[in-house]
Amino acid sequence: MPEDLNNMYRVRGHVKWFDPAKGYGFVVSEEGGPDILLHVNVLRNFGQSSVADGASIEIMTHRTDRGVQAVEVVAIDPPARTDSMMLADFAELDPEVIAEAPLEAARVKWFDKGKGFGFANVFGRNEDVFLHIEVLRRSGLADLQPGEALAMRVIDGKRGRMAAQVLAWEAALDS
Repeated sequence: MPEDLNNMYRVRGHVKWFDPAKGYGFVVSEEGGPDILLHVNVLRNFGQSSVADGASIEIMTHRTDRGVQAVEVVAIDPPARTDSMMLADFAELDPEVIAEAPLEAARVKWFDKGKGFGFANVFGRNEDVFLHIEVLRRSGLADLQPGEALAMRVIDGKRGRMAAQVLAWEAALDS
């Protein structure tokens, strides 16, 4: 953490890349300038362990001897959709039906980014809920860790219950 926090400034930009395995990534400011280091601990303080490449982000930053670093995440918005590809399970659903589904508190059971899917447990229910990587990307996340708290909009898909939208727990509290 920087010693002198009196020189913090707010930056709006986008995530250039973020690697959860390395524990860091970089943000590019809308106003230009050097890349801004985004450490996983700063993301965790916001309530998530990853962020999708291309996501819009608003952060508080501080200049250090090693460059500009994020010290707090203020807001994250998912990356703009550049394609119309949609999972088959959602193709016939009205987007308003998904938006009207209640947010359900859940914990990640497991997620394998390489396989592109995983499962979560909704609190108070026994069944698993399927999590697809494309849903994570559209929700502004890149990866999930076992035990991570989430809020999800869940639908009954062709193969069972599946997440249609995933939010970091803290972000859902503000919704």
